Amino acid sequence: MFTRQAGPSVSASRTRAETVAQDDYPQNRVPQHARRGFLSLLFVLVGFVFFTPTMLAGARLSGAFAWSDLIVILAVGSLILGLYVAVLSLIGARSGLTTVLLARYSLGRYGAKYASLLLGGTQVCWYAVTAVFLSELLVQAFGFEGHTWLVVVLSSILTGVTAYYGYRGLEFLSGLSVPLMLVLCLWVLHQALDNVGGWSGLAAVTPAEQDGIAWATAVTIVVGTFVSGGTQTPNWSRFARRPWQGFVAALCAFLVFNLLMLFFGAVGAIAFQATDFVAVLLQLDLVAVAVLLLFFNVWTTQENTAYAFGVAGAEMFNVPAKRPFIIGGVAIAIVLALTGIYEALPQYLVLLGILIPPLGGVVIGDHLFVWRGRLPRLDQVRFLPVRWSCATAYLLGLATAFVSEQLSFGLPPVHGIAVAILTVPVAERVFHALGVRTDHEELEEDPWSP
Repeated sequence: MFTRQAGPSVSASRTRAETVAQDDYPQNRVPQHARRGFLSLLFVLVGFVFFTPTMLAGARLSGAFAWSDLIVILAVGSLILGLYVAVLSLIGARSGLTTVLLARYSLGRYGAKYASLLLGGTQVCWYAVTAVFLSELLVQAFGFEGHTWLVVVLSSILTGVTAYYGYRGLEFLSGLSVPLMLVLCLWVLHQALDNVGGWSGLAAVTPAEQDGIAWATAVTIVVGTFVSGGTQTPNWSRFARRPWQGFVAALCAFLVFNLLMLFFGAVGAIAFQATDFVAVLLQLDLVAVAVLLLFFNVWTTQENTAYAFGVAGAEMFNVPAKRPFIIGGVAIAIVLALTGIYEALPQYLVLLGILIPPLGGVVIGDHLFVWRGRLPRLDQVRFLPVRWSCATAYLLGLATAFVSEQLSFGLPPVHGIAVAILTVPVAERVFHALGVRTDHEELEEDPWSP
């Protein structure tokens, strides 16, 4: 796979190493001594997917399908999403690298810059969208009309603080909010079943939309709830002590807990005729609880979003610190939030479902079929500017997802992932046959490095 040649003989200075350690290794493999346990990773990932707006997807689908069909749709979509994210999480745990650093192996130096811009940029936009969502709730709950801009600014800064302090900040807040959120959701489920006459009453409800939604479209909506964030799961699974921990934690979070969020949203919509979980809480006279819950719930997702564009920025500009990019990303998000990005949310979600899943597919296909699970150290590789085999696989996956979406055929995100994965080994052979180089150079190991 590699051509070996002499490499640098001077290791990074102690000061640089300490800076990287304090900043969660955005440009390096996470060393074993900095790894965390299974429960730590599970809480961080569950805190990421415990996102109240996800319930809107379940509520939307509940009006178009009978209960038995709805359960199958939610399960199938969550299974596809969970397996895709779990495989990426496994790769992150095994390699100790973020998604954008994995993209450097697959796409080359400049190709990875595109991945950083795509993943970091979309997460900044998502941070802005969520900031508007959160500020509108606070304004309505506490009567801050006329000061919306101030609420956007303050809430955006506050929700970025924990991401600034790295993985430990994510771990602390997720460990606090996840159990509270789960208990409240289960209590609301109990109230909803009482209101509708139990499980039998729930199953007897007739869908409100007579024409309904296509089955494949419904599954796509479920997959799309977190396919963008899920592609960046290696950012956190790289802290797992064992690869299986990354796989199982991601599968639990994105299959089980994301499914629960969709499920709670659907039950609430059927029982209380409300498409918003906060509206359900308001019907139960839990105004203060609704505001407090949503604030902490959104906070856990916002901190992960800020963390994601922080590490993307660190790779983009090749510096060992993510914190400046968290600050800069939050500032850009505030501007976007104040200039109306929330109005473009539907188009934005469709765009994410086309652009991002093929990137994860390329990383998976490259890791399985080309690298075969072995990645050399970053400082032992001289990367190609662009690795055209994987770049081609990504473009074909993207084109497939785009055509599928335009023709309303099948599941666009799944098509993009599958085509990208399967095209990687084929493109490798084709480019080798054409004499186009697709392998990086492996440098000789520095004898002074640990």
